[in-house]
Amino acid sequence: MDEILSVKNLNKNYPTFSLKDVSFSLKPGEIMGFIGRNGAGKTTTLKSIMNLVHYDSGTVYAFGKEMMGNELENKQRIGFALSELNFYPNKTIAQLMGVTKRFYKNFDEKKFEEACRLFKLDTRKKLEELSSGMKVKYSVAVALSHHAELLILDEPTSGLDPVSRDEVLDIFRDIVKKDNRAILFSTHITSDLDKCASAITYIHDGRILYTGTKAGFIDAYRFVSDKSKNKKAIETYISYKELDDRIEGLIDAKDQEAISPLGLEPIEPDLEQIMVFLERSKDNEGFDL
Repeated sequence: MDEILSVKNLNKNYPTFSLKDVSFSLKPGEIMGFIGRNGAGKTTTLKSIMNLVHYDSGTVYAFGKEMMGNELENKQRIGFALSELNFYPNKTIAQLMGVTKRFYKNFDEKKFEEACRLFKLDTRKKLEELSSGMKVKYSVAVALSHHAELLILDEPTSGLDPVSRDEVLDIFRDIVKKDNRAILFSTHITSDLDKCASAITYIHDGRILYTGTKAGFIDAYRFVSDKSKNKKAIETYISYKELDDRIEGLIDAKDQEAISPLGLEPIEPDLEQIMVFLERSKDNEGFDL
């Protein structure tokens, strides 16, 4: 299987927002981070993939089969979770398992119990009693228990403490090491992607600006910190901000040679620096104080 998920030219129009020809694909063994600022279209895209939002045009393929017409079959192989679990809050995990297993023909109770032990989930606890981190682990436990090959998760690490986030990311890495599984998860915590993602899809205002390898995304840019505040360098920046003691900015990697004669040393940026400066360049926002 070349692609476990393929999204092609997805369009969805709302009165104040639109998805515009959203296209990307995910291969077995990949962890793809879906990034963009709040309101950029991440959740709408994920819901569209799962047919929870009826998009206006485009196609979604999972496991080589179009979701439209093969939804029930495909969803047996997909683990999906939104950012906050709010169904049956008064049910215990054990009671929820009894409900959930009815929907999946391959649900394995022993596998679920094994995952709960691994994640230290107390099956006697009610859903409303679980922390955000425990809810994420519960969602992953359910996905593993019906042998999901594709996990689609919306902001799974949002609100987690650093230790819980690190545990969840370790789980993600382990999941894709075998059985041709893949994970697509939206996030605004770019440091999580530094740790586990192999691919990035970046959406801005409903439009995909980049999709491909994480290494390729990072390698396209360079970060500059200029304590001399050289005004000649400003025209080279994609965007920049002036601090008390320096100017920080982002440039295209191909423009390194133009910056070097000015005594500046561009370095490889991290994902957060790229996203912050690209968003500044797109929105060109300022404050009149």
